[in-house]
Amino acid sequence: MPPSKSVPKTTAKKASKNVKKQSPLYVSTPISQRIGGGIRVKRDLSRYVRWPRNVRIQRQKKVLLQRLKIPPVLMQFQNALDRNQAAQLFKLLMKYQPETKAAKATRIEGLATAKKSGDNTPSTPAPNVLKFGLKHVTTLIEEKKAKLVVIAHDVNPIELVVWLPALCRKMDIPYCIVKGKSRLGTLTHQKNCAVVALTAVDKEDVNTLTTLENNFRTQFNETIVKRWGGGVMGLKTQAKLEKRRQALEIEEKKKEAANR
Repeated sequence: MPPSKSVPKTTAKKASKNVKKQSPLYVSTPISQRIGGGIRVKRDLSRYVRWPRNVRIQRQKKVLLQRLKIPPVLMQFQNALDRNQAAQLFKLLMKYQPETKAAKATRIEGLATAKKSGDNTPSTPAPNVLKFGLKHVTTLIEEKKAKLVVIAHDVNPIELVVWLPALCRKMDIPYCIVKGKSRLGTLTHQKNCAVVALTAVDKEDVNTLTTLENNFRTQFNETIVKRWGGGVMGLKTQAKLEKRRQALEIEEKKKEAANR
C-alpha cells in the first residue's frame, strides 16, 4: 500500500505565534483618516511659548504701567497732538532741518577752495534751522529766544523732560507734546531726539507759526492736567470687585426693606 500523506496539524499554533502581545501601559491607537479623526485641532499655543527676555520685559512693563497710578505730572505726556495737528506741525519743521554732516563737509570744502583761489565770497547770514539738544533748548527757553518747543512723549527716562512744560509756562513760551522721539530724530538726522525748538522762520511761514503758537498756547500752556492715570486692574480683579459691589447693593436693599 502507498504511504499515507500526513496532514499538517500546526496551522492554529502558527497563527498564535504571529500574534504579538500588547503592553497594557502603551495601548496603540491607530490613526483615523476620517474627518475630525486623528488630526489635532489647531490651538493658540502662544500662552505656552517661552518668549525671549526682551519681549517678556516689554509686556511686563506694559502691564505694570496699567496697574500703577500715574501722577498728573507724568499723565500730561499722554495728551499728545492728534494726527492732523502733528501733520501740520511736521510739515513746517521739515523745511528747517539742519544740514547733514556730508552737506556741511561739502560746504566747508567749497569755502576753503574759494578762499585758496582768492575769490571773495560774500558772507551770508546763517539760515533758520531747528535747534535740538536738551541743554541747548533749555538755554534758548531761559533766554526767551525759542518761539516754539516740541517735546517727545516717550523719552526714557522721563525725568529728563518732565520739568520742561513747567519751564515753558513760566517763560511764556508755547510748547507741544508729540508722539515718537524717533520722529524728532528723523528731523535732526539722529536716531532719537527728546526736544526741538524753533527760534525763527522765513517770512512765508510766519503766519503758520503764529497759528500754531496760538493753538498750542491754548491747548498746552493754559490747560494744566490735574487728573491721575493708570490704576487699571486685571480682568479677575475687576470681576471680583464687580461681584462685591453687587453683593453690597443687595445688602443695602435688604436693609432698606427691613427698615420700612
